[in-house]
Amino acid sequence: MSLAPRAVLVHRTTEYEELVARHGTHGQAAFLLASRGRDIAEVAERHRRTRRALADVTAAIPLTWRQAWVERADLERFLFAPEDLVVVVGQDGLVANVAKYLTGQPVIGIDTDPGRNPGVLVRHRPRDAARLLASPGTACEELTMVEAVADDTQRLVALNEIYLGAPGHQTARYRLGLDGDGGVAEAQASSGVLVGTGTGATGWLRSVWQERGGRLALPSPTEDRLVWFVREAWPSPVTGTRLVAGELAAAEALTLSVESDRLIAFGDGIETDALQLTWGQTIRVGVCERRLRLAG
Repeated sequence: MSLAPRAVLVHRTTEYEELVARHGTHGQAAFLLASRGRDIAEVAERHRRTRRALADVTAAIPLTWRQAWVERADLERFLFAPEDLVVVVGQDGLVANVAKYLTGQPVIGIDTDPGRNPGVLVRHRPRDAARLLASPGTACEELTMVEAVADDTQRLVALNEIYLGAPGHQTARYRLGLDGDGGVAEAQASSGVLVGTGTGATGWLRSVWQERGGRLALPSPTEDRLVWFVREAWPSPVTGTRLVAGELAAAEALTLSVESDRLIAFGDGIETDALQLTWGQTIRVGVCERRLRLAG
């Protein structure tokens, strides 16, 4: 007998909840914010909107379905099942947070704060939940993802971008090469390397692209193409700046060989979930075979 579908509601603790948990009471949190020129009323209202959105989405789930709630901090410990339908209630970044844990499950993004969120990934309002849940998996876009694979089998997947560099603000030292470049690699010292997708082209990647004058054509979110940038490459007698930006097609990869005591690779801004790389290791970054299925 097949199982009924399961709706998995992904959310995050609100700023108001974090403030009250840290300071003990609403009054103490209000006093702290007031001392810094902020009003807790605005924070509390955003909290209420989020709770209302969660309640509305929960009410729209068919009675015969199973359901589960997952807070962002618990994503790495939650086991998603093939029959799950994932409903992300919150900000765009929360969709990126959950993407790496999925293997084709459809995702619906619900915006809890229209006008404050860009709405690139949380494209729907709570009132749309019933309609979207009635036809799960239909009209989904297949968003391209990026992956990094180290020579010791460590693997990292991200929806927006992967950053490779030194922890903190130290200089990263490595050798950078491209597939099809005859095995030629350039020794570099920089602030790190950023490799991203068309979805990531609306965020951190776009800021670097703009600083470079926008000469590269950014990919669309569904295009099997990545763009990459070296941040602040430093020219010296032993380090170069020839390879500082480019594109990666579906079958291509960027290769980085570590020449620092320690480098890290993390995706979508989550440095706490990083690959740890040591001197002599090699990591390859390219288009991931997996896609994020996001309701349009």
